[in-house]
Amino acid sequence: MNARRRLRSAVTAGELLRLGLFGLRTRPTRVVLSALGIAIGIAAMIAVVGISSSSKAELDRVLDALGTNVLTITQADGIGDVPPLPSTALDSARRQDDVEAAAAVGAVPEAAVYRSPYIPAAESKGIGVMTAWGDVPEVLGAGLADGRWLDPAADAPPQMVLGADAAAALGIDRVRADSRVWIGGQWVQVVGILEPIALADDLDSQVFVPEELGRQLGSDGAPTAVYTRVDPTRVAPARDVLANAIRPGAPQDVGVTRPSDALAAKDATDDSFTGLLVGIGGVALLVGGIGVANTMVITVLERRAEVGVRRALGARRRNIRDQFLVESLLLSFLGGVAGVVIGVGVTVAFALAQGWPVAIPLWAVGGGLGATVVIGGASGWYPAARAARIPPTSALAAV
Repeated sequence: MNARRRLRSAVTAGELLRLGLFGLRTRPTRVVLSALGIAIGIAAMIAVVGISSSSKAELDRVLDALGTNVLTITQADGIGDVPPLPSTALDSARRQDDVEAAAAVGAVPEAAVYRSPYIPAAESKGIGVMTAWGDVPEVLGAGLADGRWLDPAADAPPQMVLGADAAAALGIDRVRADSRVWIGGQWVQVVGILEPIALADDLDSQVFVPEELGRQLGSDGAPTAVYTRVDPTRVAPARDVLANAIRPGAPQDVGVTRPSDALAAKDATDDSFTGLLVGIGGVALLVGGIGVANTMVITVLERRAEVGVRRALGARRRNIRDQFLVESLLLSFLGGVAGVVIGVGVTVAFALAQGWPVAIPLWAVGGGLGATVVIGGASGWYPAARAARIPPTSALAAV
């Protein structure tokens, strides 16, 4: 008799799963609303981690394409009067064994560019003019959106290349035969438009002219920045050598930086912001777990009669507890699956819109689903234990 009763009261894993699904199907609206809280929390966490990872993948792709061996030489930042770079800075950099290529730009502070001679002088739109020595975009790994780079020949006609932002401000989207701008009291032909320069984004709002035209516009012939591409295996030694080569008596007056370090620092800042957003997603997930617990408490109260019938038929307390616990786990897990799908979808859509590679860490997906199991178990334990403690006579009295 006892053996038959133990057999009758035993509930298999499959039966628990069916009971849990049956309990969810009987209250679909409540289930959807409760699972929505879990889904929002998981979706937020997956999307934040996925978008951050995609951004890092894009940064790695950019750095792989541009290289981390570009060094920028400028006037050192310091207190007091720091002398500008000498006019020989570019030649000194080119003579170094570790330097594979070099180019330079020099600001022309008195020059301004306009779409026509009828525009007021004050409306320069923040566009600067720079003299260029050498192939600046090639050294910086930048491309041309249209046209070509400056012709270095001394007898070449006046010409100009626009940075990406400068071209947009001037309303020039491509190079045509009549693409020209007004500068220094004359029309100058636009021969090229640069794509955005990742390693020197301050150049995007500049226009570039050859050395001869730069002198006509008031250039002093000295560069304000020298860009070098050095041997990738000797970046650190080259940094020290370049400062001494440009100013042998005062290398402390020369600043040598690696632009890729700034990109890496930006990525580190993004990591901190990502951690904050993940924390907010965790709060949303916690709120969702409270919603699941509330739903299960109400469910237990509404199903007292069912509990009484099952207890009268021989179900043990642990069977009742396991039934409601499985129902809570299923509710949370379904919300987690929906959240993962939504988070992945948001990440893919955002990454494709930005032109980034899609990178969603598997640990984020697995961790999200694992978190739903933990939340479901924690949220459902008390309601399940409460249901198991309901006396059969008290439950049957509610029928």
